[in-house]
Amino acid sequence: MTEHITINGTSFALNGHNVSYRFHVDEKTGELRSDHFGGLVTGSIPDDPEPIVDGWTGMPDRVRCEFPDQGRGDFRVPAVRITQAEGHTVSAFKYKSHEVVEGKPDLPGLPATFARADDASTLVVHLHDKYSDVAADLSYTIFPKYDAVARSVSITNWGTESITVESLASVSVDFPAEELETIGLRGDWAREAHRQRQKIGYGVQSIGSTTGFSSHLHNPFIALVHPSTTESQGEAWGFSLVYSGSFAINVEKGSQGLTRVSAGFHPNHLSWPLAPGETLTSPESVSVYSSSGAGGMSRALHGLYRKHLIKSKFATEGRPALLNSWEGLYFNIDQERMVKLAEESAGLGVKLLVMDDGWFGERHPRTSDAAGLGDWVPNPDRFPEGLAPLVEKVTSLKIADSSSDEKLRFGIWIEPEMVNPKSALYEEHPEWVLHAGQYPRTEQRNQLVLNLGLPEVQEYIITSISNILESAEITYVKWDHNRGIAELPSPSASHAYLLGAYRVFDALTTQFPDVLWEGCASGGGRYDPGILQYFPQVWISDDSDALERIFIQFGSSLAYPASSMAGHISAVPNHQTGRTTPLAFRAHVAMMCGSFGLELVPAELKEDEKKAIPELNALAEKVNPIVLKGDMWRLSIPEESNWPAALFIHEKQAVLFVFQLAPVVNHALPRVRLQGLDPEGLYRVDGQGPYAGSMLMNLGLQYSFRTDYGSKVVFIEQE
Repeated sequence: MTEHITINGTSFALNGHNVSYRFHVDEKTGELRSDHFGGLVTGSIPDDPEPIVDGWTGMPDRVRCEFPDQGRGDFRVPAVRITQAEGHTVSAFKYKSHEVVEGKPDLPGLPATFARADDASTLVVHLHDKYSDVAADLSYTIFPKYDAVARSVSITNWGTESITVESLASVSVDFPAEELETIGLRGDWAREAHRQRQKIGYGVQSIGSTTGFSSHLHNPFIALVHPSTTESQGEAWGFSLVYSGSFAINVEKGSQGLTRVSAGFHPNHLSWPLAPGETLTSPESVSVYSSSGAGGMSRALHGLYRKHLIKSKFATEGRPALLNSWEGLYFNIDQERMVKLAEESAGLGVKLLVMDDGWFGERHPRTSDAAGLGDWVPNPDRFPEGLAPLVEKVTSLKIADSSSDEKLRFGIWIEPEMVNPKSALYEEHPEWVLHAGQYPRTEQRNQLVLNLGLPEVQEYIITSISNILESAEITYVKWDHNRGIAELPSPSASHAYLLGAYRVFDALTTQFPDVLWEGCASGGGRYDPGILQYFPQVWISDDSDALERIFIQFGSSLAYPASSMAGHISAVPNHQTGRTTPLAFRAHVAMMCGSFGLELVPAELKEDEKKAIPELNALAEKVNPIVLKGDMWRLSIPEESNWPAALFIHEKQAVLFVFQLAPVVNHALPRVRLQGLDPEGLYRVDGQGPYAGSMLMNLGLQYSFRTDYGSKVVFIEQE
């Protein structure tokens, strides 16, 4: 794969199928200068005319920098800021050497994309500050198939005194002077991942999180596009940070009109001390380029993450239709109720029963959110015989209408990173929670955050959860956490927490590879590429309302494959919005996710709904392989159309989802033009046809809905 990295002296080119990432060493200064990140460029590049220097800012502020440092005349956002031993924050990183590596090395202690030698190749550029004796190693991995470049930075202190890394960006790219816009994902609890598109004006536009987690507020992703770029046309660049903690993404249009994009640690939660000989490695940032609009950018990220980020065997493997007890029973669970719910679930064709919050706590039973977190033992009043007898009863139930003797599976909910003050764990180890000296320990949802930066806390969680999973045939785990971090003992404790969390995730998912792990953080509070390394699916929002979910799922798909999303049919009126929508509409929205399920009590369903759900489960099972493995084409998005539509294509099979959000009376409806088909190919649409791919893409299909919340699932197969 090294043919995709071309080096001419100290000029470097990383080339994918449709992308070039190019930079060089400035002969005068020894610093790295950016040349191009965009469409494929071969051969030499002419030298740009030297900028005219007038006014307050000098040359460093007028050129495109590859690794801008602090304090020497580049007044834009730096990629690195170090407090040196003398107390100042000046650095001067110059080129020292480089090397090319087949495949892709791991990042120590951090989640990252992975590759074999025939998938990718890596360029490492070594920089050195001779004044402080600090080194910066810049790693660039090119994935040619996905037009993606994965970048990270390691800072090593080779000096004799300690330094502090105050800020560090995993990626920093300077774009030429041109008009650009950003597309980001903003929100809050229950309204995550809403698109926000805006013009890049002069100055700094910043998104990020200081919650200790990637958060509901802003996702660690941003896209740059031209004003004319659409879903299917125009240039688009995506920047996705493989990290689950506090982050900062800065987009700055400087006074000269150059646009800088950087993504990495949030400086409020870093200040990482480096003693002599120590190294800090930044999280990885994945950058992709597409000339096929925002959709092409998304498909590149989706394919890369399915194949080269998610380690679980469930990355593209079929997921069982499940029923989660939360919105049906909340904390009102015990062995009798769970067995009854299991029988009802199996009768509907559900394949997995998930017991949510409320099953644990001995000294302080978890009968509400005020107690029990941290005490991972079954509640003896609710489960007097422990979990094993319950699980045995559940997993002995045959699934109705199953073509085989398939039995129901069992899963549980846990929240191991948190603790209630009213718990045996906190009473025994109050020093294990994050706290700042004598300041009050602020509770949220009656809970505090365990300090996963402590090895003893990591070991406690690994041992506790391992004991549970070894005690019974549990094949699914929903890993939740329900608050942000406050009262950090130091800014660096935030990253130390994440390193500890990643160690815990890695240990447990490696020890239990046959368990399907689902990430959750009050919904989408930690939906990021870092978490996907370990958990192949995420409960992307606590808002289970189907209409809201369309916006959340379409928004999330800007960066994340639908295979990583979990969606459920909830009861109506919906518990978050109070809205009532048709059962089929709720089901079709949930089917667009890699994991499909129910969030209700079957006994409370109407008779016609009870009859319909087995058919919807069967439809979801037919749809699921295409959603898990297929490429997604957003044909129209809910922010711009009353008829959002998406197409998933896997090899010769495709499934089309079409929705109507609001009713339209006495008016023609638009046609749905498909994308991604072979124009010369012949296709059957729900068995009708054959129709030419060119007809389906250039003329399209038309569907009509007489009410609001209309939906249609259409199967398309190439002959």
